[in-house]
Amino acid sequence: MNQTRRQALLAFGLMVGTAALARAGKPHIKLADQGARIDLEAVFPKHFGRWQIDANTPVILPAPDVQAKLDAIYNQVLSRTYVDADGYRIMLSVAYGGDQSDGMSIHLPETCYPAQGFQVSSNEAAVLNADGRAVPVHRLETRLGSRYEPVTYWITIGDRVAASRSQQKLIQIRFGLKGLIPDGMLVRISSIDRDTRAAQQRQAEFANEMAQAIPPAFKPRVLGTFS
Repeated sequence: MNQTRRQALLAFGLMVGTAALARAGKPHIKLADQGARIDLEAVFPKHFGRWQIDANTPVILPAPDVQAKLDAIYNQVLSRTYVDADGYRIMLSVAYGGDQSDGMSIHLPETCYPAQGFQVSSNEAAVLNADGRAVPVHRLETRLGSRYEPVTYWITIGDRVAASRSQQKLIQIRFGLKGLIPDGMLVRISSIDRDTRAAQQRQAEFANEMAQAIPPAFKPRVLGTFS
């Protein structure tokens, strides 16, 4: 099956799903209200493995207009810088929104970074091993002047990792057919490093150690469920 046919079938599937959702009625139960409440400060440990919060590094906040958009989409945003014994620093940014319906979709880093003046020179798909889970992620190469910042990020909708916008939509439809409005989370890991491959390796190790330390009850919401 060629690429054009696959895209046409996917588009058709999305239209059928949307029509079915409309017939079933508008979802009204928020997944965020079911089970344990998400509190990013509690979900993401302050120290784990060889990493601890670097209290000496200030958190760089987005531009005011970007921050306003984030505030409209997300209920909680967590920003931290971690450091290991070698002095290597990794920035963690997590954004959580309790309503991932059609009008409240996650703000992607490849959009957010250019809005702050960064150039995005590459965007590739990859898979991380995080606490035994194969987590599909995106890896970006970004630059602002002399600041080189490789980025790794992934998105969960409910308890499913969405590797693309079309997957996000399909997951929303599946939850909607059950009468549920899913929540969503974006986990972004980055470091200031001119050596992209070395940075990606460090970020992968960081993600795996962090995943192991996340409380078990919240791992599906951060890392997705096993298929």
